[in-house]
Amino acid sequence: MTDTNLKLLSPTTAGRLQLSHRVVHAPMTRLRSNPDDSPSAMMVEYYRQRASQRGMLITERAHPSYDSRGYLGAPGIYTDEHVEAWKEITDAVHAKGAHIFMQIAHDGRQSHVDLSWGNAPIAPSVVPYETTVFTQNGWVPNSPHRELEIGEIPAIVESFRRAAERAKAAGFDGVELHNANGYLADTFLQDGTNKRTDAYGGTLKKRARFSLELVDAFASVWGADRVGVRVSPSGRWGAISDSNPEATFGHFAARLNGYGLAYLHVIEPRVMGTETLDEGQAPVASSFLRKVFDGPIIAAGGFDRAGAEQILQSGDADLVAFGRWFSSNPDLPERLRRNLPLTPYRRDAFWGGDERAYTDFSVYDDARSDASVEPSTHEAA
Repeated sequence: MTDTNLKLLSPTTAGRLQLSHRVVHAPMTRLRSNPDDSPSAMMVEYYRQRASQRGMLITERAHPSYDSRGYLGAPGIYTDEHVEAWKEITDAVHAKGAHIFMQIAHDGRQSHVDLSWGNAPIAPSVVPYETTVFTQNGWVPNSPHRELEIGEIPAIVESFRRAAERAKAAGFDGVELHNANGYLADTFLQDGTNKRTDAYGGTLKKRARFSLELVDAFASVWGADRVGVRVSPSGRWGAISDSNPEATFGHFAARLNGYGLAYLHVIEPRVMGTETLDEGQAPVASSFLRKVFDGPIIAAGGFDRAGAEQILQSGDADLVAFGRWFSSNPDLPERLRRNLPLTPYRRDAFWGGDERAYTDFSVYDDARSDASVEPSTHEAA
């Protein structure tokens, strides 16, 4: 197939956005914010470099409150100072003619008491598990979490609404709810982590309630066609699980149809990358969500050029998000258009650091060769 016929590089829409291609910058946790959780100058440069004319970027997740963080160095969107700092990023991206959505997330039980004034992390239910989180003392085991009281939930929903308002004030083009990877919203949705028997647990409708309240909060600020939702039905990150993911996520996607969202962002198993699938994992957008959700679908999950084109041609996705390859190729859409070699990404720089292997990757004309390093055990995209 010639480059001019690539669906990946053809125009499309996502809500109100008119896009010149279907290559989306995926949200990636890079942990390079300032000590006050405001975006740093190197973050401004990073997003500026990866903006392309009428292309779409989604930011790393921003936190709606101080105690919603799970990793030191992740940015916030809970103060006016954060708004001003994020404005520098949106201005830089818009100056290159691109669009940018802010992903917003509460990390839930993937956290530590040192990140929340000594308070225990929260979850819909207490389902013990072990991971590591990043604090001022480096990577340490997560703290035991507690079950949210039902009376606490409205304040959390309100924190997301205020975060959406601040994202709008900062000049973003929309917001994405991070309802994936075992963070707070995801743990409410899936029955492996939600054991509640009240209005937020038990039936599919009740388990979806918290997530839908967050979507309502975002839509009240932005209008639904400026809101996206990210899900990971096949995900295992954060020890997440569900007894019937097809039923759970099919119900959730059907409920989302009523909004007219900008998109549904689906994390596939990394079938197009170097990682192998766990037993029982299979592509999701291509198997059932496309049959349920009637809006645009963004597929993410280690795609290469050929794999991205394949899922677009099949009709199972409308756009494809790239994380790792965008980290080391600021001109990724152009490289994909011309089928140029890609600079290898640097796993040792995914989670924290300085400008090295972050903003010093070159565009193709003067690209240098970088060697890949040993795989990381931590989520990168």
